[in-house]
Amino acid sequence: MEPYHPTSKPSKHQFFSRRLNLYSLVALLFLISYLLGSYQQRGWHTTTTIGGRSCHHLKSNTNTLNFHSLHNATLPTSEQPKLYSRCGAEYSEYTPCEDRDRSLKYSRDRMIYRERHCPEKKELLKCRVPAPFGYKIPFQWPESRDLAWYANVPHRELTVEKAVQNWIRYEGDQFRFPGGGTMFPNGADAYIDDIGKLIDLRNGSIRTALDTGCGVASWGAYLMSRDIITVSIAPRDTHEAQVQFALERGVPALIGVLASKRLPFPSRAFDIAHCSRCLIPWAYYDGMYLNEVDRVLRPGGYWILSGPPINWRTHWLGWERTKEDLSEEQKSIERVARSLCWMKVVEKGDIAIWQKPINHFQCKPIRRSFCPSNNNHTPDIAWYTDMKTCLSRLPEVTEKEETAGGIVNNWPERLSTVPPRIQKGTLKGVNGETLKKDSEVWERRVSYYKKVNSQIGQSRYRNLLDMNAYFGGFAAALIEDPVWVMNVVPPQAHVNTLGAIFERGLIGTYHDWCEAMSTYPRTYDLIHADSVFTLYDDGRCKMEDIVLEMDRILRPEGSVIIRDDVDIIVKLQKMVEAMEWESQIFDHEDGPLERQKLLFAVKKYWTAPQPSVHVN
Repeated sequence: MEPYHPTSKPSKHQFFSRRLNLYSLVALLFLISYLLGSYQQRGWHTTTTIGGRSCHHLKSNTNTLNFHSLHNATLPTSEQPKLYSRCGAEYSEYTPCEDRDRSLKYSRDRMIYRERHCPEKKELLKCRVPAPFGYKIPFQWPESRDLAWYANVPHRELTVEKAVQNWIRYEGDQFRFPGGGTMFPNGADAYIDDIGKLIDLRNGSIRTALDTGCGVASWGAYLMSRDIITVSIAPRDTHEAQVQFALERGVPALIGVLASKRLPFPSRAFDIAHCSRCLIPWAYYDGMYLNEVDRVLRPGGYWILSGPPINWRTHWLGWERTKEDLSEEQKSIERVARSLCWMKVVEKGDIAIWQKPINHFQCKPIRRSFCPSNNNHTPDIAWYTDMKTCLSRLPEVTEKEETAGGIVNNWPERLSTVPPRIQKGTLKGVNGETLKKDSEVWERRVSYYKKVNSQIGQSRYRNLLDMNAYFGGFAAALIEDPVWVMNVVPPQAHVNTLGAIFERGLIGTYHDWCEAMSTYPRTYDLIHADSVFTLYDDGRCKMEDIVLEMDRILRPEGSVIIRDDVDIIVKLQKMVEAMEWESQIFDHEDGPLERQKLLFAVKKYWTAPQPSVHVN
């Protein structure tokens, strides 16, 4: 298969057959208009000029189109855009909001220094982050689960530090991930099988998972074969790049830490949460971190803990801690769990599992009060929102067997059924019919995308980002393909739909595109941006800063699809070409008369220069 190129001419089979009649009609209308105009000029001996307008032609998938005459668009200036320079090689792993130097200014109490601390506007880089020298396109899924190129993440520290635990091996020019972990020496698959003997992982009731302190994300990687999709989070490492390894493997991951702010997820998002020796002090700060897990767990969801202090009688010596210390830690965690009205399901070997109640009908929190019902404590608000020690109250129920907020269907049925948040009318102006129409629209749109870029849905793209996901329709239309999609709902979105996205069995995060995303450079193979620039067209941040961030998190030879108003698309095309992207503008899938247009682009391959070798 030939590599996708946005400026290559689509085949006649793809486009001409379905547009022949339309363009024949357009040509006929132009001919009639021309003849009529000629007749009028000859009869009246006058000429007409359109002041202030110029013929500005845009590339399309068939013939050159003049959107200006169709839409009365305000054209950008004819000045050549500036070229965006390349940053130095030292920025190849730059994460603006988790910058190591900036973090040192903040308190180490509760790991606050590891949270998001973004640069001020005057500090923003205006250059393009390079890939490291020798960067290669990652292995395709599922091979990528077990292999990554050393040149892409040139860090060997974990191969030494975790050698005994079998996390990662360095072999020639590659890393190999055997699937081992601190608490699963027999491999992640066997560890997950052990969990599956305690709770059902196969019946579709567990679909969305959260892994805190994820290591190289082997737990999430091996859950995928069980139709469970995991968001793996870990702090920005000083040198180990654990989240970066996860992303190279083709596994969903974000830089994140349980510190003082809520995780960027809605309430009732995950069916299961997991910590395997994640070293999070669960019982500290009045149980605040476990309380945050409770907020994001779905009613009836599970929390799995392995590693200290579970099974301390066996491991205390190897953990280099006293029996008394470990025993007290476990008792403290048990007390916090009871204060959340959780029930301990089982403790067997190295694994302990608790379950959140399906409602708070009979919950009387011990040493903990329910959060007040006001805007300051809304459980779905989670963008720079302080963590709470009060218990997030579940939606009201009328009887003890009722699931708070509504029952979420098992996977895969939950993808196509109306999410409880929509069914119960909690999203303003949205109902089941809205979702149905949205799904139909995105099925048609994604089908159109695949005609333009035939590699969408193939193994070429694995990590996808939808910058303004709405209901997750783009991701839903790709569900049968070997991809995963991180669905972003900006805090500025008119309706907070992220909870409904999770109820569909998809994953996502809150994010404001005026800031850098909590991820490493070169995270995504394909970025989709539907009306993102219209959403931010109010001066809050510059268009170029959003595009520079897209460039940072897009892999070399990665693709972008931008849907937006024609005026914005025209400006964007000049901007992305100044970033060494190749691009082409296409009509809306419903035809050339639609004001919304599509910009398809590919980021060119380039890397930092080869490091100089100093000979003494």
